[in-house]
Amino acid sequence: MTRTFIAAHSVVENFNNARNAMPTVNFSVPEDVKEAFNATFEGQNKSAVIADLMREAVQRAQARQQHVNAIDRILARRIHAPHISEAQFQEARELGRP
Repeated sequence: MTRTFIAAHSVVENFNNARNAMPTVNFSVPEDVKEAFNATFEGQNKSAVIADLMREAVQRAQARQQHVNAIDRILARRIHAPHISEAQFQEARELGRP
């Protein structure tokens, strides 16, 4: 190995093994999506753009799951709620009205 190669290799290894090193993720996407992405985000740090998009997707999925959980809790309460007749329901609605 030449001295330059060893030095460059050492820099790469130090960078890759650094405490704050980030993992690499590979995705396969259709060519038209790749081209549109590259054109849209030309001159920008595409890794940062992808990371932001992934964060947004995680937040959306978590919010969606929270909504599903809330609906499930509401429906579970309705199942266990006492059943009343239409007449009892109407009486409860009108109780206390002028």
